[in-house]
Amino acid sequence: MPIDTAPFDVTVAGPFVNTATARAVPVIGSGPEAIRTVQEFAAGIADGVIERDRSGALPVHELAALDASGLLAITVPRKHGGADVPATVLAEVIRTIAAVDPAIAQAPQGHFLLVDVLTVLGSPDQRRRLFAEVLAGGRLASSLAERGGQHAQDLKTRLHGSGARTRLTGRKYYATGALTARWIGASALDDAGRLVLAFVPRHTPGVQLDQDWNVMGQRATVSGSVAFDDVPVDESLVIPYQQAFEAPQQFGARAQLVHAAIEVGIAGGALRDAGTFVRTKARPFFEAARAGWTQTAAEDPHTIHTFGQLATKVQAAEALLAAAAATLDEVTRTPRNAAAAARGSVAVAQAKAFGSEVAAEVASEMFSLSGASATDERYDLSRHWRNARTHASHDPVSWKYHHVGNYLLNDVLPPNHGQI
Repeated sequence: MPIDTAPFDVTVAGPFVNTATARAVPVIGSGPEAIRTVQEFAAGIADGVIERDRSGALPVHELAALDASGLLAITVPRKHGGADVPATVLAEVIRTIAAVDPAIAQAPQGHFLLVDVLTVLGSPDQRRRLFAEVLAGGRLASSLAERGGQHAQDLKTRLHGSGARTRLTGRKYYATGALTARWIGASALDDAGRLVLAFVPRHTPGVQLDQDWNVMGQRATVSGSVAFDDVPVDESLVIPYQQAFEAPQQFGARAQLVHAAIEVGIAGGALRDAGTFVRTKARPFFEAARAGWTQTAAEDPHTIHTFGQLATKVQAAEALLAAAAATLDEVTRTPRNAAAAARGSVAVAQAKAFGSEVAAEVASEMFSLSGASATDERYDLSRHWRNARTHASHDPVSWKYHHVGNYLLNDVLPPNHGQI
């Protein structure tokens, strides 16, 4: 269903001003400040998570709060006004949001990827213009995948012409965050068949956004379609994206780190809610109560054992995520060679694969801990499993483990693309 995007249109009124909220956007200057800010933000969106999951409506207010928080600029280089926080902080920021609402945590995933692309491949003018937008609370949304071809990267979108006649035509899907973003970064093939990335303002004539996102989980991401119908493009805002994959890179690993943090956040949120339900609402199994072993569900020996196992796996997933992020900090955005890039990619692949499995397990086993009453829809506890499975389905765990195993067993470097 096409929507009227006018109510969400925002433009930059001046440096460091979010015109959607008509107030200055704070400049976050350090990792600890970013962590404090995200903790406050996550607490502020907690109350509405069940309703957002049930409705699948566009979370306009929550995303406006995110845009106004200053968190969008935490990975912008310092010389351009950002905090340039390490990957360890970025992972913790996303994990913290995802533990409360993983759909909101996914909304800026493309944004942080595009900030990386601008940092490494952008021209001085592109960085100046678009980083100023980011510092002012302008969120970037990536529009990379497509439907209808042999696979999601079988691109039909084309960038034609040059100069004032440059035009973008095509249709994208999984455009997470595009409905409320200020800019959309769309991949396409140019007239020479080269992969490019074109930045266009969301309100540009010919850009049509659609809420055709009807899935079982991650519903508030509203990751539907974007159609580009002969959209005029500022040629100076086109990046030769093909260069990203012609040399060792960490775009894929850093993007996947965000996805790993989302899965680990889901696992932690499910464990938290399971513990709360067991302590406050669940009843012990009658055999345990009759035998005098326990008077509460939280004292049931089987429940204690299972909860301990799940908590250990969640902590292991969190530790693996932190270790992968630390590896990316060592490798940096511009790895010195293919071996260094592979080390970062494999570390993140391990964290993403394991985190995805733990999230699904905890979100499923929480019902064995909590009993039949936990399936009552008023608690909406099924959202954890639906979110985990929906999010993980875009990136098969089996391929992660394949590349990890091939690297460790046979010294085969993982492929140099954007998903590992």
